[in-house]
Amino acid sequence: MIVFKYLLRLYLQILFFSLIALTTVFIIVNMIESLDEFLDNNATIEIIVKYYIFFAPDVIRLVTPISVLLGVLFSLGRLSTFNEITALKSGGFSLYQLIIPYILLNSALSFALLYFNGWIVPKSNEKRFAIEKKYLKKEIETRSVYNFFFRDEPTRNVSFQYYDPDEYRGQYIFVEDFSSSFQPRIIKRTEAKTFRWDIRSSSWVLYNVVVRDFQAGKLYVLDSVDLKLKIGHNQLIKLQKKTEEMTFDELRNYLDLLSKGGKDVRRQMIKYYAGYAFPFSCLILVFFAVPFGSIKRRGGIALQIASAMTFSFLYLFFTEIGQILVYATSLHPFVGGWIANFLFLIFGIIVLFKTRT
Repeated sequence: MIVFKYLLRLYLQILFFSLIALTTVFIIVNMIESLDEFLDNNATIEIIVKYYIFFAPDVIRLVTPISVLLGVLFSLGRLSTFNEITALKSGGFSLYQLIIPYILLNSALSFALLYFNGWIVPKSNEKRFAIEKKYLKKEIETRSVYNFFFRDEPTRNVSFQYYDPDEYRGQYIFVEDFSSSFQPRIIKRTEAKTFRWDIRSSSWVLYNVVVRDFQAGKLYVLDSVDLKLKIGHNQLIKLQKKTEEMTFDELRNYLDLLSKGGKDVRRQMIKYYAGYAFPFSCLILVFFAVPFGSIKRRGGIALQIASAMTFSFLYLFFTEIGQILVYATSLHPFVGGWIANFLFLIFGIIVLFKTRT
C-alpha cells in the first residue's frame, strides 16, 4: 500500500503538471493567432478572458491522454533512473503489481473524462461559440431554418422553405404522402403558403392550404389545417446547434432525428461512438506506457517525450483508419468508434506479458 501511494503521488504530480503545461501552451498559441481579431472587433479584456475560460475544457479534453502518457512515462522513468524499480523487483514486486495502481486510477479518470467530454465540454463550447460569432465573426448568427427536408414517416416527406423559431412561423411547406415505402407512388400532396407552431396543441397549423388527392382525383382549398408531425419546434431549434455544442444525449437524439428524415448518418454515428471510446484511451495506453517506462533506457526526457508523441500519433492514426474502414463496410458504427481501443488493448496486453517482470 505504501508503494502504491508513492507511485500514485509521483504520477499525479507529473500528470497535473503536464496537463497545465500543455493546456497553457495550446491556449497561448491560439491567443497569438486570434488576439488581433478580438481587438479589431472591440472585445474587452473581460471578454477575451471569458473566451479562454470556455475554451479551456475543450483543450483539456484533447491533451488529457497525452498528459496521462507523459505522467506514466516520466514517473516510471524517474524510478528507473534511480534504480528504484530494480529495488522493487528485488523485493518481489513484479511488473503486474506495478501496473495495478495505474489501471485503477486511470479507470476512474476515464469515466470522469467521459462525463467531462460528453456533458461539460459541449456546454462550454456553446458559450465559446457565442463569443466567436460576436467578436470573431466566424459565423453569422441566425436561428432561422432554410430549405429543410425531412422524412416524417416511411411514406411521408415534409419540406419547407423557411422557418423563424423566434416568431414560431414559416413559409411554403409541402407534405407528400406515398402509397408504400417499397414501391412509392404519391397519393396526396399538401401545400401551404404559411405555417406556424401551436404551443397549446403541440402541432403545426397550415394556412392557405391546397390539398391534391391523386387517388380520388380531387383538389381541396382550405383556410387552415392542423398537422401532426414527429418533428416539432424544439427539434428544429436543436438542428441549429453545432454537434460540438451537443451533449452525448442531445447528439444521439439529433442523429436519430436525421436518420428518421432519411439522411445517412452512418459516418456521424461512428464519430458518436468514438466520442465514448476516446476517454478510455487514458486507460488503454497505460498497457504500453508502463512496460516501456519501467525499463531503464538511454535518452532521458527526450526519449520519454518522443515515446508519448509516438504512442499518441499511432492511436490517432489507427482511430482514423479504423473509422474509414468500418464506414466502407457493413459493420456496426460501434465497431468503427471502438476499433482503435480494441486493437491497442490487445497489443498492449501482449506487450505487457512479453516484458520481463
